[in-house]
Order: sequence, then structure tokens, then C-alpha cells
Amino acid sequence: MQYRQLGATGPRVSEIGLGCMGMSGIYGPSDRAESIATIHASLESGITFFDTGDFYGSGHNELLIFEALKGKKREDAIISVKFGGLRDPAAGWTGIDARPQAVKNFLAYSLQRLGVDYIDIYRPARLDPNVPIEDTIGAIADMVKAGFVKHIGLSEVGSKTIRRAAAVHPIVDLQIEYSLISRGIEDGILETCRKLGIGITAYGVLSRGLISGHWTKDRAGPGDFRAHSPRFQGENVDKNLALVTALQKIAEAKGVTVAQIAIAWVASQGDDIIPLVGARRRDRLTEALGALDVKLTPEDMAAIETAVPKGAAAGTRYAEAQMAHLDSEIGHN
Repeated sequence: MQYRQLGATGPRVSEIGLGCMGMSGIYGPSDRAESIATIHASLESGITFFDTGDFYGSGHNELLIFEALKGKKREDAIISVKFGGLRDPAAGWTGIDARPQAVKNFLAYSLQRLGVDYIDIYRPARLDPNVPIEDTIGAIADMVKAGFVKHIGLSEVGSKTIRRAAAVHPIVDLQIEYSLISRGIEDGILETCRKLGIGITAYGVLSRGLISGHWTKDRAGPGDFRAHSPRFQGENVDKNLALVTALQKIAEAKGVTVAQIAIAWVASQGDDIIPLVGARRRDRLTEALGALDVKLTPEDMAAIETAVPKGAAAGTRYAEAQMAHLDSEIGHN
């Protein structure tokens, strides 16, 4: 495992991170014992970067991580937490709250659930349209001074918001979806981050399993986010799986899997980019780790670009209502 500096002011983290969201029900049922075993296997492989959100399973994910990290050294895990997503008892979404008093309230609960004295990287999950980003970042900065937070990150925001946030306090990274079929970050956001010394933690590198080589049509069951995701619907899924078939030929020629090609492609976009893999099982984790040994030649990169051209994906990343909350999609400049 190699380690990289996360942004100009951030911690050193493993070159690949584990996104833990899928262990808390968003993609249908998951196995608790297998989830914990996967986190343990991640640590053993040298992964130090673990991403969660306080609203993943309404606290379930943080409690799971607490259980998995019990007895481990605190410094062995760099924990990234998103906050601000509001849920209801039926697991619905009701909005974003990033007011200064909410920041401190959410943080208090996360510290308790995770069983830690501080959060390594704390970030609003989305831009709260009712709260200036300066107020939200200022409140987290107060928590940095108080020792409850080490670093501040952002998630799914555009260039203008990034610049405003960075003017208040150093930002170590932007967490944003980035994959072969989600390349919006390349239209200005990546350049802004690089100018400001802000790293990228890329989630959705396999587009929620769509380009993993394991997805088949109509696989999403009850309670699975993908059952309502535009890219997994109707004609869209057929078009997107055709892209995977094209990618499969490149993978087979290199003797690797489609998932490994997709992860390696994201990792190859720069040393300032840390792919987050959403493995829920040890076998999927092992496959993802194999991507670190995949070296893509200029010829490979050209072949991948031909197989999956920028903008080739059918359907948006989220349903229309959720897309409206993505400052990264509407606030590029």
C-alpha cells in the first residue's frame, strides 16, 4: 500500500479508501459480520481511510465502524464523516441542515457513536441553500480549534462554493462522484481544487456497481437505492451495460477485471485523487485492491476513452429531486 498526502494541509492516507455506506442498507440488506470482517481486512491490507456519514442508516454506519475499530489504535484509522442529511423514521430524506448550531449538535452525536475524541475529516454532505457556506465552515473551524475535528472537507459542491469555503479555513479535500461515466468534475471543479491545494476523494468509482462487471439488469431489490436511480432504469441500463461490455474486452486483454480497470482509471487521474471503494465483502475488497497493481499505458487509456467516451452514460447520477441539491452540478463557476 502506498500513502499520499490528502491536499496541501491534510493527513497522509492510503492510496485507496473504504466507503462504508453500503454496509448500512442503502443497497439492500448487508451482513453485519461480513461488514466488520471487511473493515478488518481493509486495515490489514494497509487501508487507513474510512468514509461514513452520520445519516447512513440513521447512525447505524457509525456504530458499525465503532464496533469494527474497537481495540484498534485510534491513529490507524483516518475517519471521514459527512453530516447534515436529514432523515425521517421511514428512511426518507427531508433536507439538509448545516446551520452552525446543527454542526455542533451533529458532531456531538458522531463522536459518541464512533467512540472517538475527534473526527479526522468533517464535512457537510451537501450545500445548505439556506446557510452561507462561510457560516458552516466557520462553525467546523471552531470545532477544529476546540480539538474535536482535525481537518475540514467538502462534498459535492462547485468551484464558487469551494473558493468561498477555502477563504474561511484550509480545506483538505472535496468528496465527489468521479468515475468513467461520471466526469463532471473535469469541467472546472478539479482545476479549482488543484489551484487551491485541495485533494479529491472520489466516490462512486464503480458507479454504484453499474460498471463493476458484476451488475445484471433488474437486480435491484426492495430497499435498494438503485431501484430508483435513473442510470439503472429502462433503456438507460441497457446503454450503460453496453459500455461495460466494451470495457470488458480491454480488461480481458490485460488479464484483469472490469472493476479493476475502472478503479485504476480513477487512480491514474492524479496523485491528488483517492478512490473510495464501496466493498461490503472481503472478496470485493480483494478485487478492488488488485486495481492498485494495474498499470494503464497510454494505449490502454486511449482504448478506454474509445470504449467509454466522456458523457457516454445514459441517465443522471441521481433522480431529478436529488440532482437539484447538488451544488457541484449547478455551481461549477
